[in-house]
Amino acid sequence: MEQDLRKYSPLTFAFLGDGVYGLYVRAALVERGNTQARNLHNAASKIVSATAQAAALDAIEDILTEEEKETVRRGSNARTSHQAKNASSYDYHKATGLEALFGYLYMQGRTDRIEELIARCIEAAEAGGRSRGEK
Repeated sequence: MEQDLRKYSPLTFAFLGDGVYGLYVRAALVERGNTQARNLHNAASKIVSATAQAAALDAIEDILTEEEKETVRRGSNARTSHQAKNASSYDYHKATGLEALFGYLYMQGRTDRIEELIARCIEAAEAGGRSRGEK
């Protein structure tokens, strides 16, 4: 049965996309080679934080389709009952938009596109960390 994804709330996509993003980031880190779980956790935490997700969205915006941009816009503008813990409200809403995008793509079965965008998000996160003096 085909689902009409236009009927889904952007926060439903963000709920799913949060898990999708985390899983794909973790899988990409593990594929680089076997290392201590603590190191994997630390690397993943830097990439999946709301602040890092907001920066990741900036890094991929130029390659998003109009449909994908609309999904991000809807996710970013959705009213949430949650407050950002370690990020600005602006970054939190951008991160919600990114998560909505990944949830939407997952529901479409577009794992190829997810992998392409995740790779670019990780590159941006790692380049950003190095530019701030991190290793």
